[in-house]
Amino acid sequence: MQLVEGTGATPPSASDIRRRKAAIIVQIALSKGQRLPLERLPESSQIALTREISRLRMVDRETLEQVAEEFSGLLSQVALSAPPNMDAVLEMLDGHISPTAAAVLREENARLSGADPWPRVLVLSAEELRPIMETESTEVCAVVLSKLPVSKAAKLLGLLPGERARRITYAVSRTQSVTPAAVHRIGSALAETYGRAAPTAFPEKAGRRLGEILNSSQAATRDEVLESLEQEDPQFAEEVRKAIFTFADLPNRIHKEDVAKIIRVVDGVDLTAALSSAMAAGGDEQLAADYVLDHISQRMASQLRDEIEERGRVKNSVAEAAKSRMIAAIREAADSGEFSLLSDDDEED
Repeated sequence: MQLVEGTGATPPSASDIRRRKAAIIVQIALSKGQRLPLERLPESSQIALTREISRLRMVDRETLEQVAEEFSGLLSQVALSAPPNMDAVLEMLDGHISPTAAAVLREENARLSGADPWPRVLVLSAEELRPIMETESTEVCAVVLSKLPVSKAAKLLGLLPGERARRITYAVSRTQSVTPAAVHRIGSALAETYGRAAPTAFPEKAGRRLGEILNSSQAATRDEVLESLEQEDPQFAEEVRKAIFTFADLPNRIHKEDVAKIIRVVDGVDLTAALSSAMAAGGDEQLAADYVLDHISQRMASQLRDEIEERGRVKNSVAEAAKSRMIAAIREAADSGEFSLLSDDDEED
């Protein structure tokens, strides 16, 4: 057969031939069990391709080999393959361009390309989705609930008052006849209103940033600031407390199997001074010192105990500085990937 059968005397156009060749290549790949990401193509291209495949009927061996050889030759000449769309480009450049530039480009791409708006909505947490479920119509909320993963949908329902949750779940029964176009319009409206996350100057939350500052502060300063925060903003004070990581927090923040690793990242003089001071202080600090000594080799623990006994009493100012440098070194090593810290929600076995 010819690549494109002309109608009457009208010769096939170059675009007709390209479409027919593309249809043949896709048919070859699918017949071999290949998974092609055709969903990434614009819907108009998917429709045109599907129609072209339906017109193939029978393709003779000579034509098939000719198209396959041409396609193989084109592939052999490719030296660089760029990402297929702006979303893929932004994913590739993540961390290389500023958050502000990335946000502008995502907005522009969503507006110009008609891209699926729902990822910008579904990425929101259950708490962030709650305002949608409380203010939008039950029909819109039912569509949102239907689009969410099951676990997040269940969590979101649990955040709503009982009567509101019941109305929304009943409305789910009426989503069966909602058209894809309507779902797309709803997603676009929600993404525009709720899904636009303004880029921030600071990547970390304020509580985490202040907590890290207080980590390196003297204990008296730290306690004074926290006491003041408790009076001014108890919720923010609690956020800061969770972010603070002091020597006494070692049992709650360091995995048992990672304790030996901190010996390598902490200055030996600081380690001895910190342990000596903690053992003399008693309470939580002594428990933290014991935690360190109990989860390293007996030889290393014995050596450190000898150094502690030999050093004797450590001045408070020297001990505080040593503990601050020790925690800073542990955080730096964790941030570089040498080990991971336990979070507030984790529990050590």
